[in-house]
Amino acid sequence: MRIALTHNLKITGSAEEAEFDSPETIAAIAGALERAGHEVERIEVSGPASRVLARLEALQPDLIFNTAEGHKGKTREAFYPSLFDELGIPYTGSDAYALNVALDKSLTKRVLASYGVTTPRARLVNRTTLESGALDDVSFPVIVKPNFEGSSKGIHREWSVCEDAHHLAEVVERQLARFEAGLLVEHYIAGIDVACAFVDGLKEASGARPSAAGVPEGVLTPIEFVIDPQVAGRHNVYDFNLKHAKPEHVTRRPAQLPPATIERIRSLTARIVRALDLKDHARCEFRVTPSSARGLEHDVHFLEVDGLPTLQPGASVFVAAAQRGVDFDGVIRAIVRSACKRRGLLPLLESNPPRRAKRTALRVGFTFNMKRSDTAATDGGPGKGGGSAANDSEAEFDSPRTIQAIASAIESYGHTVVPLEATPDLPRALGASGVDVVFNIAEGLRGRGREAQVPALCELLGIPYSGSDATTLSLALDKGLTKQILRAAGIETAEWQVVTTGREKLKPFRYPVIVKPNAEGTSKGITSASVVKDEAAARAAAKQLVDRYHQPALIEEYITGREFTVGLLGERRPKVLPPMEVVFVDPPSYPVYGYDEKQSDTPRVRFECPAQLTPSELRRIEKVVRDTFAALACRDVARVDLRMTKDGRVYVIEINPLPGLTPDFSDLCVIAKVAGMDYRMLIGEIMAGCLKRYRDARAAAPQSAGAAAPQAAGALAAAPQAAGALAAAPQAAPALQAEPAPQAAPAPQATPASQPAPAPQPAPSSQPAPAPQPASASQPASASQPASASQPASGPALAGPAPLAAEPAPPASAASAMEREVAGP
Repeated sequence: MRIALTHNLKITGSAEEAEFDSPETIAAIAGALERAGHEVERIEVSGPASRVLARLEALQPDLIFNTAEGHKGKTREAFYPSLFDELGIPYTGSDAYALNVALDKSLTKRVLASYGVTTPRARLVNRTTLESGALDDVSFPVIVKPNFEGSSKGIHREWSVCEDAHHLAEVVERQLARFEAGLLVEHYIAGIDVACAFVDGLKEASGARPSAAGVPEGVLTPIEFVIDPQVAGRHNVYDFNLKHAKPEHVTRRPAQLPPATIERIRSLTARIVRALDLKDHARCEFRVTPSSARGLEHDVHFLEVDGLPTLQPGASVFVAAAQRGVDFDGVIRAIVRSACKRRGLLPLLESNPPRRAKRTALRVGFTFNMKRSDTAATDGGPGKGGGSAANDSEAEFDSPRTIQAIASAIESYGHTVVPLEATPDLPRALGASGVDVVFNIAEGLRGRGREAQVPALCELLGIPYSGSDATTLSLALDKGLTKQILRAAGIETAEWQVVTTGREKLKPFRYPVIVKPNAEGTSKGITSASVVKDEAAARAAAKQLVDRYHQPALIEEYITGREFTVGLLGERRPKVLPPMEVVFVDPPSYPVYGYDEKQSDTPRVRFECPAQLTPSELRRIEKVVRDTFAALACRDVARVDLRMTKDGRVYVIEINPLPGLTPDFSDLCVIAKVAGMDYRMLIGEIMAGCLKRYRDARAAAPQSAGAAAPQAAGALAAAPQAAGALAAAPQAAPALQAEPAPQAAPAPQATPASQPAPAPQPAPSSQPAPAPQPASASQPASASQPASASQPASGPALAGPAPLAAEPAPPASAASAMEREVAGP
């Protein structure tokens, strides 16, 4: 089965993320699902819901394994199940209504009271009830808890238990300021904490059934929490600190209670699960005390229920399952089986037949510029960058290693990758390729609009593509224009001036200033020497850059402060990834994160991700980067560089809507990894918007859209004279070719970019010359029978002749690109 694992990832360890799952937990769940034979796609749900929708629509899973807790509000746990119901996608766990009730401790107690479940007296306290005298007749001692929180948030063993009215008033006032939705003031009962888990359908490993009559087999052995006496404190409370900061001081073991009490706890758990209509798995928590009643050894008091309990390895559910001989994987499989049984998916789960093709794989054109001048990079060094500052003509291009990694990630989603290097031959090659969409990382060859060349060409041909459009890429590459747009949007950026000769009259800057090329990326032309302290030095530096890069120079005031870079994924309301701080080691007076620092590991800088920021600083940075993303109309992916001054003002240095994607090296890749995204998932996130635009285009005009691309391709293919006039000879890509394909035509000789080869001789106008065809790793492609879009190419992702060689468009009798079914990652 294809399973989407939806989750909130714990990154910072703050109280706000207490209910989220750690990377280790998500990896363990995904591993268990994969070992069961499922295809798993991890979807981190932080950020806008539109992003989650795009990923789910692209993936089209058979089932969602849901652990997402939501972000804020009294209904946060119900948000994603509601969304899944609206989409019609089956999911594990309880529905939105049950999760809403279970998160509300006060409401849960009232519902269960009618089912004969004993629970300590309690009342809900908020600002309104407090003014009405809610604390006037409280019987002490009481414990104060946030009513709509889990994971022991807001509970502390030293002060949460109150024994007099004065203490209670202090605690309530302090906690209401933090948890405005309300507090539960509950009678405190001294005793031991016991949890009883329910995993529907979890059987004994031996096949034996539990002995208790009327108790479902999924109700497990109660587990007791034993707190180290040295840290237990005055009251035996399993608080937030013990649960998250000092878990080593708490031992989980099968409850040391008489059999009758054990069965009573299990019976109450079964009753609670039925009363609240909980599904697949849940956990009930009880307080057990010695009984004064005749005939009972212990009293069992229900405290709360968790409809979305943690699946962290070592949690109480796994300790209980181990008593039945069931391991971690067995519990995860049982949850999946329970959900499949309810949703009528057991035949798919049990037979595991070949998945019915809801869609075929897409042909994804992959446009790039490959680095050739830097031997180290070609052999697998860092992607964007490499080489010295004196030879940075290809600094923005990508190494073969990066290109191979991206192609492999795209192919892992079942798509066929058609490599297309962005040389002057691209218009012909792209038109003849028959691709459905384009994944674009091409930087272009020359001019301040170079990054816009591939998007503009895709728009001309009607081919959806990843990333920002041509307008955004043109504007963002021009630092001066970008600053004008940011300033008009009310976003702070350093005072600047664009100079074309270095002899212009300069503004009355506050020195020092930093001088940069106006339309370059990868910090080309920027070093520690770029910071100058007077007008004469600024003019000299500007003139030097103008002469070297043949473009204007940007002079801007140097901002002293902390430097950050922040990644964003999405479109209208992008997901903001954790900020990464560039920390200068033994910094000079005016440190610069320049060209040399971006090429390889250097002792001059280190990186902290997530950056150490206060909540207010983090909110400020997130707002600035979202506003910047919107002001430039970015989409799918971008990275924003910032400086924050000592007084907390955030200045945008620049935005890069075409950031580097070198695995484990580029800033965005490092940030995504901290956010719980492996490289494959990051590429899938970037592709999601492109795939959505592809589907939207097909839905809006299925016939006309289907004909548009082939017609445009035919127009280009039928005019070889025009193509020849534009095209230089295709450049070979030996680093991408694992070995020559059998019977493949030899790749054309590489031609230096500065010396275009003569245009090929045009074929007679009545019979256009066929486009060159890439050879498969196993056999050459046939001109009369292009590779099927439903079968990924075998062998190395980019094996074959030169990347420019693209397969011809399908014949007129075949289904067009836009007529094929949609495929998503």
